[in-house]
Amino acid sequence: MLTCNTGKRVYETEVLAEEALIDAHGRNNYSGSGPIAIYKCDSCGYFHFTSKGPMNRKLAEQIASGKIKLQQQANAWSRKFSNRK
Repeated sequence: MLTCNTGKRVYETEVLAEEALIDAHGRNNYSGSGPIAIYKCDSCGYFHFTSKGPMNRKLAEQIASGKIKLQQQANAWSRKFSNRK
């Protein structure tokens, strides 16, 4: 397992980090806070999330299209049904 001395989760490629960023927004309702971009770490050379800087273009597109909101709603329903057992 890859690690970074920053303590942040490591993503091997920019594409994987970007996909994970979008997925994280679909799973969580950050409501104005949380990670909005990715960057290449000077310490480990891999990619991490950041809440600073301009929003990732693909994330912004997913938010604007409503896809993130739909995923959040689907996950909320899934949690409700899984708690009924």
